[in-house]
Amino acid sequence: MRPVIDEPPFAAFGLPGRPGGDAFWAAARTPVSIPADDGWRTLFLWRGSEAVLDFESWSSPVPLRRWGGTDCWYAEVRMPARLRVTYRVLAGDVAHSDPFNPVGAGADRSVVATPDAPAQPHWPALGADDVLPLPRTRIRWSSDRLGGRRTVRVHPVGGGGPVVLLLDGDDWLYLHPAVTAFDAAVAAGDMPPVTLVFLPAKDREAEFTCRRELWEAVRDELLPLVAESGVPADLERLVVAGQSLGGLSALYAALEFPELVSRVACQSGSFWWAPGTEALPDPLGGAVGGVLAERLRRGVDLSRLRCAFDVGEHEHPMLPHCELTETLTERAGATVRVSRSASGHDRAGWRHALLRDVAWALG
Repeated sequence: MRPVIDEPPFAAFGLPGRPGGDAFWAAARTPVSIPADDGWRTLFLWRGSEAVLDFESWSSPVPLRRWGGTDCWYAEVRMPARLRVTYRVLAGDVAHSDPFNPVGAGADRSVVATPDAPAQPHWPALGADDVLPLPRTRIRWSSDRLGGRRTVRVHPVGGGGPVVLLLDGDDWLYLHPAVTAFDAAVAAGDMPPVTLVFLPAKDREAEFTCRRELWEAVRDELLPLVAESGVPADLERLVVAGQSLGGLSALYAALEFPELVSRVACQSGSFWWAPGTEALPDPLGGAVGGVLAERLRRGVDLSRLRCAFDVGEHEHPMLPHCELTETLTERAGATVRVSRSASGHDRAGWRHALLRDVAWALG
């Protein structure tokens, strides 16, 4: 009889040797996925102490298991087809990026994509230690309408052009390198030159929930400062790009300030929102389409609006709210583009739609 040879426990994932040894750790490059049912089985590794995988969306936290008495902790996570998701490793009270994953999002987050997730052209694979480029131009904005001070960065891409106002601007500066991605997209001819304006939020729930003061302040305070900054900027062609509550606010601005906002790129807009819904046990369980659907039903002329909608195909509770809002916006006369990303409610999935839909909104 031939002797039985024990196969290494993670051989199916392409990892040789027994977990915990030097050869094993030298070869460890995860996450790595193999087919399973209609999706994927994905291996995550962690070296050291007890920890938990914390996903930004799509999944509840997943505890890592220890392999024997070694320093190898692991999880095999079932993932659906077509998914890109941000995650971090929680060890005690400290959040870490995944040291075995070269694709980072800020200092303490990583991004994993299943093998069938579409590529995201122009977005570089930055590690946790890479320094993201920051625009040289800074505007110190002290707002009378909103109160407080904030720093707004401005970046001309390809020499500058139409203004692209990025809501939640700090996320696109410090987590996902929008400066690099837009530079690459314009250099490749995938969009015209633009001027990026990164608008940080001080209180998202207060500012982005259909608040007139925000857009009055943008119109009367911020955009004049951009015009005076010395950076080439075409304020007559303004694109507002927002995600989640930012997407809600972007469409609200197009409804209530049509002379200001006629081009919108909206990813996973929080169209479930209406006053008081935040206090409900299930905020998404209220009236479908929330306050904006009610406003759209009352009648509005959106014939000047170009609006691109995108939502993650794994955001199942969001889909009815987004689908109704998309339909009502088009019915009101807007030129509408609708797409679905291979993601949950996650900036890692919104990245490609941001570039593509800004380019489309500019026509």
